[in-house]
Amino acid sequence: MGKRALIIAIDGPVGAGKSSVAKLLARRLGYEYIDSGAMYRGVACEALRQGVDLKDEAALSSLIDQTTIQFRPEGEETKTYISGRDISQQIRSPQASQASSIISTLQGVRKRLVALQRQMGKGTQVGVVMEGRDIGTVVFPDADIKFFLNSSLEERARRRHRDLLSLGIDIGFLETMKEIEIRDERDRQREWSPMTPAEDSILIDSTHLSIEEVVDLMLERIRLKFGRTQG
Repeated sequence: MGKRALIIAIDGPVGAGKSSVAKLLARRLGYEYIDSGAMYRGVACEALRQGVDLKDEAALSSLIDQTTIQFRPEGEETKTYISGRDISQQIRSPQASQASSIISTLQGVRKRLVALQRQMGKGTQVGVVMEGRDIGTVVFPDADIKFFLNSSLEERARRRHRDLLSLGIDIGFLETMKEIEIRDERDRQREWSPMTPAEDSILIDSTHLSIEEVVDLMLERIRLKFGRTQG
C-alpha cells in the first residue's frame, strides 16, 4: 500500500500525555502537529490580556474573529503565536489553563475554533496529528484513525505538577490534582462538545507507559490498519 496523508486524532483529559505523544508521533511520521488545546489557551490568554469577560460569548467570538493563531516548528518544539506574539510559555500557566476551560464551554468559541482546526487539518499535504478533547468526535469525526489517551488521576496530577515546576510554578501537588478534577468535570459536563471517547477510538492507558511506548503502540495500530506505517 502506498503512502497517503492521514488525519490522526488523539483525545483525552489533561495530563494524559497527549501533547508529548502527539508531537513525537508527528515527528516519527513526518506529519504536522496541531495542539487544539493551545488554541483555546491562546484565546484565553488574549482575553485575559485585553480584560475580556471569560463568560461573554459575543466578546470572545469577536476577539477570535480578529485574532490569528499559528503554530511554528522551531527545532524540536512547536511554538504558539497569537497575532504574531509568541505565547508558548504563557499558555502553560494555571491561569491560562483554568481560563481556557471556562471559555471552551461556550458554543460561539467552540464553533469558531473548530472551524479553524478543520481548516488547519485539511490544509496540509503531509498528514496531521491533532490532539485535544473532541478531535475524534466533533472536529474530525471521519479521521483516519482515532486514539483516546488516559491515565490515572494521580499520575496525571504528577505529570502536570512536574510540568509546572519546570516552568518555575509550584502550586502544590494536591492543588494541582484538585485543578485537574475541576477541569475533568467541566470538560465532561459542558453542553457543547463534551469530552468523551469516540465509539471507534482506540483506548490507551498511559499510566505505566513511557511516551515512546505509547507512540510505538500507536504506530503499530496504524500499521495494522493501513498495511504499513505511514510517513
